Amino acid sequence: MDDLHDTVATWTSLSDPAVAEMAAGAGFDFVVVDTEHAPLGLETVADCLRAVEAGGGASMVRVPWNDPVRIKRLLDLGPDALLVPMVGTAAEAREAVAATRYPPEGERGVAAARAADYGRNFESYVESGHRDLSVVLQVESAEAVENAAEIAGVEGVDALFVGPADLSASLDVFAEWSDEAFLEAVEEVLDAGEEAGVPVGTLGTTTEQIRALGSLGFDYLIAGADFTHLVEGQRRALEAADEVL
Repeated sequence: MDDLHDTVATWTSLSDPAVAEMAAGAGFDFVVVDTEHAPLGLETVADCLRAVEAGGGASMVRVPWNDPVRIKRLLDLGPDALLVPMVGTAAEAREAVAATRYPPEGERGVAAARAADYGRNFESYVESGHRDLSVVLQVESAEAVENAAEIAGVEGVDALFVGPADLSASLDVFAEWSDEAFLEAVEEVLDAGEEAGVPVGTLGTTTEQIRALGSLGFDYLIAGADFTHLVEGQRRALEAADEVL
């Protein structure tokens, strides 16, 4: 995946690949497929990635945890980017990067999986192709904010992502996007990213949240989520029906 500066993505958590396909065809720069807080198994993720490709989009998969086994199994499916949650230190950042790289640079297990076109591009993928993967780390705790400059400076980190819900909860100001503590934390992460030349993004699930967070100076945005689109669409339809009945 190319540089994330000035890109807009969307978020998917629902298990039907048609949802990912529709998201990819909507004009977003990439589609996030979530496996941290969504009941998606490996087979479903693989189908969602195929659906994103069918829709002409690029894909980012969020892993459940900074765990090399979980990372390895998802990378074998061939996403364009990886989103790793709850990275709090530079050491954890290095562990995440190492899990995406083959030896001698890292510790990823070698296999002729979908990412290597089922073995047709096996040698070239292992030698260099796997490095095309973008590694994005989530900054979503007070500890991570304190270490943001060191995290951003780790070789192989392509972008940072502020998890607004977890970060605000960590600061004891949950969902208070204009609270001074939250704003100061965001500014500190943005400064760290700018100094390291690493883009910093965030997620807004509603139009109000997208506008509130997007105005803080982020380099890229994940705008909206499949479940919120469904919920909001239902709400608007119900309100319209109630008005005319």
